[in-house]
Amino acid sequence: MLTKEKKASLLVVEDEESLREALKLNLELEGYEITTADNGPAVLKMVKNEYFDLIILDIMLPDMDGITVCETIRMQHNDVPILFLSARNTGADRVEGLKKGGDDYMTKPFNLEELLLRVDKLIVKNKKIKEPQSVPDVYEFPGGKIDFAAHECIDKKGKKQELSKKEAALLKLLIENEGQVVSREHILQVVWGYNVYPTTRTIDNFILNFRKHFESDSRNPRHFHSVRGIGYKFTV
Repeated sequence: MLTKEKKASLLVVEDEESLREALKLNLELEGYEITTADNGPAVLKMVKNEYFDLIILDIMLPDMDGITVCETIRMQHNDVPILFLSARNTGADRVEGLKKGGDDYMTKPFNLEELLLRVDKLIVKNKKIKEPQSVPDVYEFPGGKIDFAAHECIDKKGKKQELSKKEAALLKLLIENEGQVVSREHILQVVWGYNVYPTTRTIDNFILNFRKHFESDSRNPRHFHSVRGIGYKFTV
């Protein structure tokens, strides 16, 4: 189980009210922070504006079925773990759910203890995948030097520049994930600590500053890249 200081945030999607409330109650008793929804369009809106560690997703939903919801989330390059719940229990249904981007699949009626175990395992597994490489307090690359402890850097011209706490945190996150695209959602969750996001323009401004400090040609960046519609990437 994740530590109490940082509760995992779950989205429970179920149109049957009694089951939705039962899931909410039992998951809250396990120490999770629970948000609920009863239809597909509401889920897509929430996922765009909030960070979740896991989605429990019923397949038989009004307006838009769970498979379509899952597909849409994956098309947005969001890799949040998704656990399907379904009254359909054939092998073909299970394969379809996993093929479309689901991470796990349980059929109704289900054993509550098994559900809780699967939820915990998915969250822990996802956390391990996102475990970053360690970065020293002073990090050098061809373009500058960053002192994370002192919140300062040496820019491309050899001048010392002060960094805000948030700038230092964002630099560290990008460097820890060197060569990988870090999503806007993940950045806002880790650096700003919001479950509900502020505008992503804030991150864009930080990236522009980093380019001024460290890039010889800010229009053709070598180190700090924006990946349209997804996030940002640092490369040496």
